[in-house]
Amino acid sequence: MITVETVAPAPSRRSRYRLRALRRANLIVGAAIILALVGVAVLSLFWTPVPPAKMQIVHKLQPPLAFGLLGTDQLGHDVLSMLMVGCWNSLSISISAVAIGGTIGTVIGIAAAAQRGWFESLVMRACDVIFALPPILSAMILGAFLGTGRFTAIIAIAVFMIPVFARVALGSALQAWSRDYVLAARALGNTRFSITTRHVLPNIISGIIVLATIQLGLAILTEAGLSFLGLGVPPPAPTWGRMLADAQTYLGLAPWLAILPGLAIALSVLGFNMLGDGLRDLLDPREANR
Repeated sequence: MITVETVAPAPSRRSRYRLRALRRANLIVGAAIILALVGVAVLSLFWTPVPPAKMQIVHKLQPPLAFGLLGTDQLGHDVLSMLMVGCWNSLSISISAVAIGGTIGTVIGIAAAAQRGWFESLVMRACDVIFALPPILSAMILGAFLGTGRFTAIIAIAVFMIPVFARVALGSALQAWSRDYVLAARALGNTRFSITTRHVLPNIISGIIVLATIQLGLAILTEAGLSFLGLGVPPPAPTWGRMLADAQTYLGLAPWLAILPGLAIALSVLGFNMLGDGLRDLLDPREANR
C-alpha cells in the first residue's frame, strides 16, 4: 500500500502581508494606548477638572454627564479627576518597580551566565524561593516593617519581578555564550566582564525590553490588587484599585464607580500587552521574516 504524505503549503505572500499588518497594528495600537495614558498621567500633575480631594457632598453619586463628565462618587469626588491622578499613581509605581526589578534581575542573570557553577545554582534556587512568595504577601510582610505606602508597593512588586528577569536573562545569555562571536572573543583573551558587556548584553537587550513591556501590564494589575487591599498608596491620594474597593458598596446604586476604574486597568494591561507583542515582532528578526 502506497501512502502519500501531504505537505502543508507555504504561506502565500498575501497571508504574510496580512500577518505583518496585524503585528504592525498591535504595535501602533498598543503604543497609542500607552502614550495616551502617559499623557493623562502627566497632565494630572498640572491640571484636573476638579481637585481630586475636594468633596462635594451635595452632588454625591451623580451619574456621568449629570455632574461632571464621569460623575461623582459617594463623597462627591469628581471621578474623572480621580481616574487621572490614579493613572499617574499606577503608572509611576509600576514603571518604577519594573525598572528596579528588571535591572537587578538582568544583572543577576547575565552574571550567573558568565560565572556558571555554584553561582548559577544559587541564583536559580533564590528565584524559586521568591516565586513562592506572591507580591501581595511580600507587601504584607514589608508593610509590617516599613508601613504601607508607595515605597512598599514599589519594593514588593520589584522583588517579584527580579526572578522573572533573572531567569529570562540567564537563558538568553547562556545561548549567547555558545555563539561563535563569543567563542572568538574568548579565544582572543577577552575577560568575562568584557564579553558580557560588549557581546552578550547587546544581543539579549531586545528580549529584555519586550519582557519589561509585558511585565508592566502585570505590574499594573499587582498595584491595583495591593491598593484594593489597602497596601498601596494611602488615602486621600486616589488609585484605581482603591476606587474599585470603595465602589463595592455601591455596585447596585452607582455601577460606574466600579466600571470606570476597571476599564482603566483593563485598557492599561491591554495596551502594554499589545505593545509588547508588537515590539517582539519588530525586534525579533525571525518573527519579521515569517
